[in-house]
Amino acid sequence: MSVSAPVYPTRWRRPARMLRDRRWRLLVQGAALAYLVVALGSFEVEWSRVVEGLSRAQRFAHGFLQPDFISRWSDIRQGLIESLTMTLTATVVGVAISVPIGIGGARNLVPASVYGLCRAIIAVSRSLQEIIIAIFLVAMFGFGPLAGFVTLSFASIGFIAKLLADDIEEIDPRQVEAIRATGAGWWQVLHYAIQPQVMPRLIGLSLYRLDINFRESAVIGIVGAGGIGATLNTAIDRYEYDSAGAILLIVIAIVMLAEYGSSYLRRFLQ
Repeated sequence: MSVSAPVYPTRWRRPARMLRDRRWRLLVQGAALAYLVVALGSFEVEWSRVVEGLSRAQRFAHGFLQPDFISRWSDIRQGLIESLTMTLTATVVGVAISVPIGIGGARNLVPASVYGLCRAIIAVSRSLQEIIIAIFLVAMFGFGPLAGFVTLSFASIGFIAKLLADDIEEIDPRQVEAIRATGAGWWQVLHYAIQPQVMPRLIGLSLYRLDINFRESAVIGIVGAGGIGATLNTAIDRYEYDSAGAILLIVIAIVMLAEYGSSYLRRFLQ
């Protein structure tokens, strides 16, 4: 039996309009433009501070072009070690916790009660920004990398578990049905039908979260959660823009290295 090839449209067609009446379209566009004008007018801009800030920006750009890696190298090294330690440990712990929560958040694998509980955990983790969690944990645990580690671990759960659960719900059901037809149990279906389909995606998500956690470690350090961000904040407060430029260059170099390394690793695993 011959299978006919799918027929694709040869001409582009404009999508259907939500508002067919031209008067309604003009009304909505005018309301959006008016809101934009009012919103921009509500900004209270102090032009004297803007002019003063331009001179600071010039000094910062000069320090960025002439970075100083020597004067505060001991502090930079300590902050960098803390950031890398927080990044690696938080990513490993976050992935380890995210896998069971992601499985429980897949509607096609678990009962409704387990699904609702896991999705609630994911929603709570995703609803709070890392900087807010870091402020709260710094108040609990004090200044240092412990607050940063817990912050990045908690944030990793919402990121990885959410995407993993969505991937499990979108798997090919034929492979699951084939494994179940052999009399396999739930764990065997999970191991032989689910894992092969989502494992490459989980590895890619873990590497991507590793990259995010390092960049976030530089942000949460500003509020006292340790890492290279604390060193950067101290350098800026002391107007040591050459040291701040050196720290930013180090962060950029590590992020680029992680990006190229993760791309190579994903190609190798696939």
